[in-house]
Amino acid sequence: MTAPLPSDPPPRGAAASAHESASESASDAAPGGSAPPGAPGAGNPLLEIAITIIVPAVVLMQLSSEQRLGPIGALLLALAFPVGWGIRDLVRRHKLNWLAVLGIVSTLLTGGIGLLKLDPQWLAVKEAAVPGLIGLAVLGSNWTRWPLIRVLVFNPQLFDVVKVQHALESRRNVVPFELHLRTGTMLLAATFFFSSVANYVLARWVVVSQAGTEAFNQELGRLTLLSYPIIALPSMVMMMGLMFWLARGLRSLTGMDLGDMLRGA
Repeated sequence: MTAPLPSDPPPRGAAASAHESASESASDAAPGGSAPPGAPGAGNPLLEIAITIIVPAVVLMQLSSEQRLGPIGALLLALAFPVGWGIRDLVRRHKLNWLAVLGIVSTLLTGGIGLLKLDPQWLAVKEAAVPGLIGLAVLGSNWTRWPLIRVLVFNPQLFDVVKVQHALESRRNVVPFELHLRTGTMLLAATFFFSSVANYVLARWVVVSQAGTEAFNQELGRLTLLSYPIIALPSMVMMMGLMFWLARGLRSLTGMDLGDMLRGA
């Protein structure tokens, strides 16, 4: 269970979840950028961690015995929490969030591996595949007109794109900025590749029992708990570092302060 987008019961997987969380945190830090309580963009990260990581892990480790829910029943109940949270996220945002959709699909794949009692190596492959495929998509976009860093980092939700574009044009720095974005896209892809490798190694190390057994569920619960400090938090730190690197380059190219570039400033 990946995370990202993770490792997943966060509904978006560790890498994807961390990347989106980093963007939302930076947006909230901007003057006037935080969403009011109850607004569609508002969220409670502690509640999300509890529902998508802690509760599923406890269910897997404590309720998987035959005297309680059994391996299959506990697995289905544990998966219901991140899937339900992901669906809630889609409804709350009133728009399709591809990271949330990807997280839900990843969680369902985890359930399929458990129900079909596949070799645990397939869990590691799935854990690595989700952030790995995102990384390849990000890297491939570098050779298109719209690198994905514009969607994931330099987007209208975080930056005042129109104001920045006008400043770039007035200083004739549009081309250097595009080169800056291309470099940032490669760095962004690298964060996903880190998550992919870390997911695979962690899953192979922690989950060694046959799927569909009580031991498998307990190991899956431990994987869920370990994935956040080992994978999601470092990914979030790297993502925030990338955003500040991008902002520093923008400041040099536009002559604007960070506060003037962020949305709501």
